[in-house]
Amino acid sequence: MSNEAPTLGERYIAVQESEEFGELRRKFRGFVFPVTAFFLAWYFLYVLLSIFASDFMGTEVFGNINIGLLLGLGQFVTTFAITIIYVRWANRVFDPRAEALASSIGSDETPEVDG
Repeated sequence: MSNEAPTLGERYIAVQESEEFGELRRKFRGFVFPVTAFFLAWYFLYVLLSIFASDFMGTEVFGNINIGLLLGLGQFVTTFAITIIYVRWANRVFDPRAEALASSIGSDETPEVDG
């Protein structure tokens, strides 16, 4: 067993208890939880409309295209939009802070493993 392992573990615990890590978690949760809640509400609205408002969902908009089909395709559009928004947010806000925190604990070091 290496003498470095307990020191590295202590550093990880110290980082976890640090204000910077707490702020990083708050930033992540502040973005992800509302977006997830929005998407789940939008998805369940679509499902509930398809169950309880089938006449509305079957309303033709043009040709054989109805509201249900447009809302279903909207689910895919929303998924891609959320992904793009998250990646841009992470690159701009989250990742720089996470990288700074990782460098403060020496993430480039690989602890020795017996085995």
